[in-house]
Amino acid sequence: MAPVEVKALCSLPTTKVEKIRAAKALVEKAVKMHKVFSVQGHYPVIRAGLRARGWVERHLNNAGCRLSSHPSEKDKDDEKTEAVTFSWNKERGDTGEEDSTDQMYNFMSHLVRHEKTYFYWSGRYDYEHCRTLTPNQVTNHYAKTGHFTTKVGLCVNLRNLRWYDTADPDTFFPRCYRLVDEDERHAFIEDFRRTACCSLIKHVVEMSKKTNEQTQEEKNDQKVSTVSAGVINTALQVCQEYLSALEHSDIDVALETFPIVEEHQWNQFLQMYYMVVHNGASIKSSADFVSRCQAMLVQMKQVCPQMESDGFNNIWIIKPGAMSRGRGIVCMNRLEQILALVESDTTVVNESKWVVQKYLEQPLLVKGTKFDLRQWFLVTDWNPLTVWFYKECYLRFSTQPYSTTSLDSAIHLCNMAIQKHLQPSLDRDPTLPRDNIWSSSDLKALLQQEGRAAQWESVVVPGMQRALVHVLQTVQDQVDHRKASFELYGADFLLGNDLKPWLLEINANPTMACTSVVTARLCPAVQMDTLKVVLDRRKNPNALTGGFCLMYKQPRIEPSQFIGVHLMVEGNRILKPNPTKCKPKIVTSKPARSHFSSHGEMTKHSEKMTKHSEKMTKLSEKVPKHCEKVPKHSDKVPKHNEKMTKHQATPQEKVEERRPSPEKKQQTPPPRREEEIPVVHNARMMSGEGAVKDKPKPRKRSHCKSRSSESNAPPVNRKKNSFSRTPKSCSVSHVCKSSIKPNQRAHLWRYVVPGTVIPRPLQCLTSMHPYLVPPSCRKRAKETSQQEANYRFYKQRYMQNLVHYVK
Repeated sequence: MAPVEVKALCSLPTTKVEKIRAAKALVEKAVKMHKVFSVQGHYPVIRAGLRARGWVERHLNNAGCRLSSHPSEKDKDDEKTEAVTFSWNKERGDTGEEDSTDQMYNFMSHLVRHEKTYFYWSGRYDYEHCRTLTPNQVTNHYAKTGHFTTKVGLCVNLRNLRWYDTADPDTFFPRCYRLVDEDERHAFIEDFRRTACCSLIKHVVEMSKKTNEQTQEEKNDQKVSTVSAGVINTALQVCQEYLSALEHSDIDVALETFPIVEEHQWNQFLQMYYMVVHNGASIKSSADFVSRCQAMLVQMKQVCPQMESDGFNNIWIIKPGAMSRGRGIVCMNRLEQILALVESDTTVVNESKWVVQKYLEQPLLVKGTKFDLRQWFLVTDWNPLTVWFYKECYLRFSTQPYSTTSLDSAIHLCNMAIQKHLQPSLDRDPTLPRDNIWSSSDLKALLQQEGRAAQWESVVVPGMQRALVHVLQTVQDQVDHRKASFELYGADFLLGNDLKPWLLEINANPTMACTSVVTARLCPAVQMDTLKVVLDRRKNPNALTGGFCLMYKQPRIEPSQFIGVHLMVEGNRILKPNPTKCKPKIVTSKPARSHFSSHGEMTKHSEKMTKHSEKMTKLSEKVPKHCEKVPKHSDKVPKHNEKMTKHQATPQEKVEERRPSPEKKQQTPPPRREEEIPVVHNARMMSGEGAVKDKPKPRKRSHCKSRSSESNAPPVNRKKNSFSRTPKSCSVSHVCKSSIKPNQRAHLWRYVVPGTVIPRPLQCLTSMHPYLVPPSCRKRAKETSQQEANYRFYKQRYMQNLVHYVK
């Protein structure tokens, strides 16, 4: 690709007056066509590309400058503006054609200082700028892209890929864990130990091949320490247990089963593993386990996509997620060192930013040197997801030859922020570039020499595209969707020996610095082609897009009306009913269960209950005459017993007037309609006012002591819904002070037989009229709380038994 040449205002007027007139004409046209832009940072290519399209720049004086027009008035005096401009140019002086062009642009920017910006390019997302944007203002950033442009966000969100696609993230993204999370910390420890077992098994197989090639004399000359063969057996058992867990063969295993390797045994195993792999110790009788190790590796490769790239040394790369440009990144191969590093830095731990990722120990090397790929891609819409893939990328080389025996960052990190401070090693191949940059065309030429040129288009490019699409799918619902926005990203890939691409990270705002010959050609081309896609193609769908090709366009997805965290329930408020106006609910008791095992027992019980009924009838004949004059309102039966008492007692529609008291005559108020009331199964839960809820307010008795003129006792203050152990008033009147004792015949209430007529005295007992209470009880001044509770208990027991027997 040839270097990019940008033409912007090539022919300018020669005199100052002509320059001012031409500048005003361009400004008027740009304002009318909404072509005012602002650029924050050093982006000369973007400025030149926009000016070549007729855009006028509005300078931003500071980072807090708003993109909308200022409320201040414009200068309407053209002569005054020209005078200011001439004096300003005279003070600066014209030193050449370049300065003259800059003065022209500055003057045009001064004319649009109050205009609205319609295109804004910056180096990073700025909330203060972007929160005031209108739908017709274009910007080069999206909000909330940290879900995939940060190490922690990429690590977490790729685990949700199963909900969007059938692909496995372990096939294109190295295993990654957050060490500050307790669950992921334990998962990492298990992964490190299991990887150590696999590495030991691969080491045994690899050493068996080398042993066959060595002569007996070379074996005798080597003096190394030895390790017992039990370490191989432990590694095989751990791998077999892992395979069984993947096949769900451990479902029927009891929880009390002890693990194969205890915690203290793991420490011993890892120390022996370090001696074998890192220090070169040998294993006794390792040849006896070669066949078993080979069979186990075949099984592990089927379930572990990263088996080939894991290598032998179990190296992990630790990244502080809060930093960039390779700062704080280290490589380690010992578990205790990794955990100690994380615990030592409390600042990063508190921010939950530590990330540990499996290092790819067997990457593709170019002449013995490690490299990675920087690939650009452009997102122009999130719904439907629209992604553009740049056809060309560049390679970044390390300055040192690749080796796993040393964990130096200069060997394993290809970041330009680190490598630019280092000098290329003398051991590195001299044919590699001194600036450590190659283009993808150079890599294709190398693959052509090796006979693998076709794999670039069939393996490398499709693999990178699939990985990027999978990442964007997992965060599509988390990034803010804005139609007038776009963003250019830079993804870092590492190629394996089989040319399979592995995604390392995705960078927002990738560097466009021209630090080498390759980047000086590619970076301006990427910026110019971005403008072609964003601006030119918006007006003309058939416009050229340069090096960008449409990689993926998703069918439009209609947003769901309900999202889990924003569920709402709409409706009208239900007011709480007023208890004084609301009728009580009808509570029907459950039918009594039969306690008889046979028909004969039921017959015997019925005969027994009939005898009790006859006794009750005889007792009713002995009731005193004054009891027959009880007002008939006491004959009423609650409504919930109407069905069972229709043949027992006839309800009366009228209520007889009460007998006037000798002290004071009082007209009886009209009777209150009996309401259906619930049955209370525990008398002790009731208040002192009575055992039945919502009981009609009783009338006062004329002969009560509190109403008698002979009594000087003050009235009793009644508290609602309170239980007191002091003597309370009778059930007929709340003001009455007379004590009431349960009737001696109250035990007969339990023997009411279904189908029998309730005698008049028992009907009186249901209301506990004072005339039925023995005179000796009325003379008592006080009554204990236990006697009062007995009264409520017997009365409630009668109501319950009456309902059960009738049903």
